[in-house]
Amino acid sequence: MKPFGLAGIQQEPHPQEIMDWKKFLIAFFAAFGFIFVFGFIWYGTLMQGAHQEVSALFRPKPDFPWLILGHIVMAFFLTLLCAKFVPAGGPGTCALLGLFVALVYVGAHLIAFAVQPITNKILWGWNVGALVQFTVAGAIIGVIYKPASAHITFVKERPPST
Repeated sequence: MKPFGLAGIQQEPHPQEIMDWKKFLIAFFAAFGFIFVFGFIWYGTLMQGAHQEVSALFRPKPDFPWLILGHIVMAFFLTLLCAKFVPAGGPGTCALLGLFVALVYVGAHLIAFAVQPITNKILWGWNVGALVQFTVAGAIIGVIYKPASAHITFVKERPPST
């Protein structure tokens, strides 16, 4: 299907508007893998003691289908943001976008702290975890999903002088 331009005339999409789905999927799976493993280590293992201090607020065992779906959603939309809104790509710029996404989570954690009886340890653990998790995931996406160079120069070697 061709997108409509001005006056309803169909136009071909520009090459830069088409997403590289192979790179996107590889970046998504890499981001999902990192986010899931980091989440298990940080939140599930290292912060387990802090969570047990207020165990009444948490399920005795996680509901894994929802846990996995949540990680898929986070990885997918972070990958989509990097692919669509960081045209130059690269790990630095995508890491910065990941940091900005993490700061949205920090705001949500502050609100949760204001209305739920979580401890300072949990609040700051969640905040540090989000900052690390999304910044590194953004960098991983940026390494994998970066556009090919628009200008490739081939240099022909000179024949040896005699």
